[in-house]
Amino acid sequence: MSDDLTDAQAGQIPAGYKPLNWTRGFGRQIGPLYERYQGDVCSLGFRVEEHHTNGLANCHGGMLMTVADVAWGRAISVARSHFWVTVRLTCDFLSGAKLGEWVEGDSEILAEEDDVYTVRGTLRAGDRVLMTGTAVYKVIGPREPRPGEKAYVEAARG
Repeated sequence: MSDDLTDAQAGQIPAGYKPLNWTRGFGRQIGPLYERYQGDVCSLGFRVEEHHTNGLANCHGGMLMTVADVAWGRAISVARSHFWVTVRLTCDFLSGAKLGEWVEGDSEILAEEDDVYTVRGTLRAGDRVLMTGTAVYKVIGPREPRPGEKAYVEAARG
């Protein structure tokens, strides 16, 4: 659960990141997660805590895949303010993340056709690439724009 953090661990968040407002259900179990908006790019990050690790004290591959799925799909959220579901997630594990490391991921949209998006993404710990991959997402409907998304920014400009 996300409430097993020490004060020192919870305080080590890189500049520009804010808590992701995903505090119930599955997000509460894997969190805390953080987001940062820079232009049209939304990065998702987390600090590897004990509840994220496997028996070797490395971040569990399932956690990395979950973060990749959410981080890479956020490219669609930023572009369209729509709900989406994952059709396919293909990941290549290149390195492990250790307990206490900051992990962040971002992505870019490669193609869109008939509300189906193909996205390419990366997860990193510092300069080290942990994972690369591609994903296919299906848009399932609009929702209210959130801060940092194109529709939200455009509405604020009036």
